[in-house]
Amino acid sequence: MAVADSAALEPTWLKIRQFELPNPIGKRFVHFTDVHYKGDREYLEKVVAAINAQNPDFACFTGDLVEDAQFLPECLQIILGIKSPLYGIPGNHDYWAEIDFDLPRKTFAAAGGKWLMDEEFAICENRVRLYGITGTKVFNVNPGSDRKNILLTHYPIGVDSFRHTKFDLSIAGHSHGGQVRLPYFGALIVPFAVGEYDLGMFETSAGPLYVNPGIGYFYLNVRLCCRPEITVFSI
Repeated sequence: MAVADSAALEPTWLKIRQFELPNPIGKRFVHFTDVHYKGDREYLEKVVAAINAQNPDFACFTGDLVEDAQFLPECLQIILGIKSPLYGIPGNHDYWAEIDFDLPRKTFAAAGGKWLMDEEFAICENRVRLYGITGTKVFNVNPGSDRKNILLTHYPIGVDSFRHTKFDLSIAGHSHGGQVRLPYFGALIVPFAVGEYDLGMFETSAGPLYVNPGIGYFYLNVRLCCRPEITVFSI
């Protein structure tokens, strides 16, 4: 039964999780990550519809659009169906696939947002500032107390680079939550650059970090006790 569930049910059994940050300013956004698009159009269209159903003020993506550059145009065409401004960063598979980063730049701009590669960007009438890091170089930031400061990092351990900097929220992917998790044990295996931050909400020296289990899969299309997820944050 568990084997059937992990292979046939959970890989596309989308979960919607919600959080509210302290001292909200009346904005909402959706976080999704690790699409790893391989041509499964119907599933990704379902994810986009679920994002739109939340009616967010904006959406954030934290890396790994594809594993093979041939799938990038179709992936971006589907993601362009998101009806709110879209902000995102690359993941390791985007680099390994050697994608043309001008393509997501143009698509995210067309969606009213921005593709961030070691950049910061003010949104929501400067009440929110996004900091998008690639993990490939040092990125100095200076969060202000007069706005909500959100860090986008593909690698969960990216927050450890900001031990003396506080964000209202950091969001990450990459781990996939391990894809297969056992009760009382957790993930069987996670990728590099995850550390102790394998899935869920963590308190770190840089503030709260949420690690999303992702939309797609790596290596094997199985999930157990680790459904794919979009996360809705009220900030």
